Amino acid sequence: MSSLALANFSYGVIAALCWVVGVFFLGFWQRTHDRFFGYFAAAFWLLGLGRLAMSVLGETNEAPRSIYLLRVCAYALLLTAILDKNRADARGG
Repeated sequence: MSSLALANFSYGVIAALCWVVGVFFLGFWQRTHDRFFGYFAAAFWLLGLGRLAMSVLGETNEAPRSIYLLRVCAYALLLTAILDKNRADARGG
């Protein structure tokens, strides 16, 4: 198996697991209706989409920019969820 095939396989596995984690958080969100879990679900789906893009786009010049933009959005969602949850707990919510 070539290193490119192994890398694409790894990206696919990581993307699938990110989507599974997103579904896991979506289940928590449906049960509790807490925005924290909704933000986490969306963030993990974006991270999975980024890994899928790495597999599909390969080593083109535009690939790193679009992938890093997806990662920045995902990490911003995670940070937003944490800050929102801490702010709600400080207010007593």
